[in-house]
Amino acid sequence: MESCVDFLNWLDDDMSLKILMCLDDPSDLVRVSCVSRSWRHYVIANGLCKQLCLRMFPQLSRVSCVIELNKQVAEESAAFGSSCYMERQALERDHRVYAYLARALSSSVIEDCIAETISASSTDNYPEESIVNTLEPRDIIEGGTASYWSSKGQSNPAVPETLTYKLFSQICVITEISIHPFQAFFQLGLPIYSAKLVRFRMGHFKASSDASGEQEFVWTYTSPEFAMVQENRLQNFKLPEPVLCIGGILQIELLERIQRQEMDGLFYICVSHVQVNGRLLLPAFSVEILEPSGNVVLKKDHLATCRPYSILSGNESNAISNGYYVRRQLRDFQQVVNMLQGNVMEVVEDHVWDEEEDEVDELEDYVL
Repeated sequence: MESCVDFLNWLDDDMSLKILMCLDDPSDLVRVSCVSRSWRHYVIANGLCKQLCLRMFPQLSRVSCVIELNKQVAEESAAFGSSCYMERQALERDHRVYAYLARALSSSVIEDCIAETISASSTDNYPEESIVNTLEPRDIIEGGTASYWSSKGQSNPAVPETLTYKLFSQICVITEISIHPFQAFFQLGLPIYSAKLVRFRMGHFKASSDASGEQEFVWTYTSPEFAMVQENRLQNFKLPEPVLCIGGILQIELLERIQRQEMDGLFYICVSHVQVNGRLLLPAFSVEILEPSGNVVLKKDHLATCRPYSILSGNESNAISNGYYVRRQLRDFQQVVNMLQGNVMEVVEDHVWDEEEDEVDELEDYVL
């Protein structure tokens, strides 16, 4: 032990920083901050957890500040403290929030992230062929009824279509989108109405609507185009890299029509099922979009953690894992959107950090 050397004291700051920046596992960074009080201060002062998050997901560069909800701190004393004290408090807050976020971004369970539908660019027969049907994993339901969304017919096969969805969480990591083109088993030749290409966009609601009153969106990510095949199966489209969707809105762009309907000679696109796979960061994290700058306020609920839905509290689990059954019932009454908006997420209490030592223990328990 007498021969051990603290390299932070022997190397200059630039070299020490380069060494620690090589760590790409959130658990390792938090363990570094638990080695000693001086190492912890070094990690916090240089914002290493924040820098790791930015390397993992550049979309976080839009975050202008972070807020801790339900954090029991002496806000009054901080308000009257020195500028150095307030700066240290801000650095420690960023460290806590980004340490939790880095771990959640890489360790949450992959699951279906769609909460509800928003709109389709066109619908041939509403509500029988509504976008709501794409939330049903089967293409044939009770009574032999076909379940699918259909666009309006077009003489020009280049006319695109879009399907827009709201995700369960305002902030989540999307890794893969799956689409099942619909095969018309009731038409001669069993045609499959797939698109030729597909592209994905992610973003958030715009603060104001357009003149027609329709909701507008701000898109912060657009994927490359993927080729679809004209086959009756669930086709998986894995993004080049996981994308952090800030705002909770995903749009599918269906490009170029392939199948012409024999009855009217028009081109259609039909989809029986859509699935969006990713990591939900609820109930621990939420965001607030600042208009018109587009900057983001990242909020961490100190009393909650990111948990897979299998171990969520009763209300949370019902809102996610049972959402599919709720949507099936609501579709019959054509009230999907209004009733799904009544879902409420319940927050489960966790330990509160009152002292610096408790703070370190809590972070260590979280990553181990």
